[in-house]
Parts: sequence; C-alpha cells; structure tokens
Amino acid sequence: MLSVEWAEGVNRVGREEWNDLVGGASPFLEWDWLASLEDSGVVGAESGWLPRPLLARSDGRLIAACPAYLKTHSEGEFVFDFAWAEAAARAGIRYYPKLLVGVPFTPVTGARFLIAPDIDRDETIRQLGSALREACLSGEVSGVHINFCSQHEVAVLADQSDHAGVENSGYMLRVGFQYQWRNAGYRTFDDYLEQFRSKRRNQIKRERREMERQGISIEALSGNAIPDDLFQSMFACYLTTIENRYWGRQYLNLHFFELLRDRFKHRLCVVIARKDNEVIACTTNVVKGDVLYGRYWGALQNARFLHFNVCYYAAIEHCIAAGIERFEPGAGGDYKFLRGFDPQPTYSLHFLAEPRLAGAVARFLEQERAEAHHVIDHLREHSALKPTAEPASPENRADRTSEASAGGPHTSEPSAEVPRASEPSAEAPRASEPSAGVSPAARARRDRAS
Repeated sequence: MLSVEWAEGVNRVGREEWNDLVGGASPFLEWDWLASLEDSGVVGAESGWLPRPLLARSDGRLIAACPAYLKTHSEGEFVFDFAWAEAAARAGIRYYPKLLVGVPFTPVTGARFLIAPDIDRDETIRQLGSALREACLSGEVSGVHINFCSQHEVAVLADQSDHAGVENSGYMLRVGFQYQWRNAGYRTFDDYLEQFRSKRRNQIKRERREMERQGISIEALSGNAIPDDLFQSMFACYLTTIENRYWGRQYLNLHFFELLRDRFKHRLCVVIARKDNEVIACTTNVVKGDVLYGRYWGALQNARFLHFNVCYYAAIEHCIAAGIERFEPGAGGDYKFLRGFDPQPTYSLHFLAEPRLAGAVARFLEQERAEAHHVIDHLREHSALKPTAEPASPENRADRTSEASAGGPHTSEPSAEVPRASEPSAEAPRASEPSAGVSPAARARRDRAS
C-alpha cells in the first residue's frame, strides 16, 4: 500500500535511504548537498525556501521522493515566472505560496522524481504528480513548478490522456535552453581548438596566452587534493560576483561551503588562478560520472580574459584529461556559444490551479516553446564548431514529441472564461516585459552580431 507524506526537510530523512533513490542521478539531488543547504540555514522559512520533500512509502520502505519547497517568492529558481506573479497580482489572484520541485539556486537538469529501481517508474511519477497537483487544488498553494526536469518526466506528465481512465494532467510544458560543451573524443585541448574556424581558434589562443603574459597560473584540483583552507577563498570569490553585479543575490553562506568541505569534497573540482602565489580567482565545480557542472565563479583581482580561462578553458582542458563527456557551465552567458558551447533544451512543468491565470500562461508558453525551438535550431546550424560527419544524437536534438498536446490545464473547458492577453486581470506575460528576461531570439541576434 503506497502512502504519501510531506517531510520537514531532507535532513529528516536517512542519508542512505535518500541516496538509494538518487543512485547515479544528478549530484545536486544527493543528501549531502540538499541537507547542507538546510543545515547551513541557506534554505528555510526565513529565506522563503521552506523544505517540504514529498515522500512515498510502501510497507514502511521509502520507494520514491521529490525535493520540494514552499516558496514565498520566485528568487533563485532560474525559470523565471515573475511576470506570472505580477499578472496574478493585477487580477487579484494569490500566487504565493507556491510549490517548487527542484534544487535551490541550481539551474541543472535532473530527475525530479526519485524512484527506487525496482518500482514502476512511470506509474509512480503519475502518482506523485497527482499528489503535487492535489496540494494546489486543495488551496494550500497556487501552483506546482517542476523546474529543470528530465525529458522522460515531461513525456509522462505533460499529457496523461493516453492512459486509460486518466485525465489530462494539467501540467504545462516550458522549454528553455542552456549552452553545454560535449567531448568529441578530444585527446588534447589543441584537438578541440582544431574544431574552430581559424579566426575563432586564434582568438582563443590569444586569450589563453594572456594568462602567462600577466603572470597568472591556473590549475584544477579535485576531491581530496583540494586543501581545507582553500574553502575560505572559494567563498570569498563567490561573494565578489554577488557584490559586483547589480542583479547579484547572496544565496549561500560560509557555513554551506564548510559543509561542502566536510561532506561533499569528493564531488568537487576547483579551478584556481594564482598570481604571485596568491589566489586571485576560482570557480567551484561539481563532478559526477561523466559530467562536470560549473557553479560558483569569482575573482579577487581583475585580469584580462581571466573569466574565460578559469571558467571555461581550464575546465574543458580538465574534462579532456579526465575523459569527462559533458560540461554544463550553468545558465546564461551567450559568450559561451562563441567558445564551442552549443544549445541544449531545458524543460520545466507547471500546474496553476486558477483557470484564468492558467489559460493566460498556457498561451504564452505555446508561443515561447515555438520561439525556443526555433532559436535552438538556428544556433545549432551556426555553431562555432565546424560541422562533423556524425549526426547529432537523439538526446541532443530539441525534442518536440512530448509537447504536442501540452497546451495546459482546463483545455477542454469553454475558453470564454479565460481572459484575453489584453485584459489586465490576467495578462499573458510577454518576452518584452523586463521580468520575463531576454528572449531567446534576442540572444541569437546578439550572438550573430558578435
């Protein structure tokens, strides 16, 4: 008999019990990462990230879970819904609290439904998806937002109408993209450079030579090779990025970095830049399996091309030496495209209980999905890397098959009650609104202009 419950934190669940569900999935789903966010006070009621993981047990055994949080704002999510919240406020619709399924402050795709390997995965996803939806329909929260979920989870939840006796799930699909690097079997960094046209290849070589000219050395340290006293500098570098950007938000504290040192060092790879034997910059990366994830960058001193070398070139060189297949440097950064990072689609699923708001958002998402796929295809056709004879693998293509009928909740109901985009009561967010961020098309235009 399956029983579902809400816990008060991942740290209230046994470490091994939780990690047995994670298995080989994203390192940011592991108990050590999520519990460290809680134990350091980074997430909690005061920060507006109240941990409420959803647990499913069968005969007392934990067989499935979702990392979930009650949110009283939309900061630190990287799937931007500020315009939706503003539209709800104009319409007199309560938007907070909402329920977010994902990893705080971490724009990394991964499983959002952690399920024991001997359990029917699809059926359990549907059951937990229904439990999340019921939390909305009961009035506890306004909506559920499953951010950076897997393509498989999209296929199961975006439309359940194919399953006998099961109604449409009501989850609306949102598509974005990030720039990622793929290892095409390079033996050296020079092998990688050969994939660029001469102008771009020579530019990268000039940027790399600048480090030696300025007397800067760069090295990558992994796991136990990272000295304990370096974590203070790692945190200091992280703070500089926050302090030097008008949009910067300090989500993390020193205690969190100390917990990473004690619990998570085996997953870390730190790229350090030194000048005169002093740390001047670093980036904190996470490694699991054949993937390197870029997370926190900062510089204590300014130096020409320092950012590109520490965040990208040294990390790529490390991936090639270690045989790592993929490097995900995180959200944003159109300059990555010019340095051999090609776009990969990202997915999120959204359920909104209020029909007027859901209808407006559904119309917006339909347009946004089409635009995102258009931009992904365009950028891939104009990659900075030379075309190869080998065709793109299926997982590298922008998959549209799972979203054909993901129009949104209440689609079978009369549309007369759904306000039009021009009505202030529930205006569909537009890409031109400041809170909607820069549109994918604008990103593509900037890249072409560069």
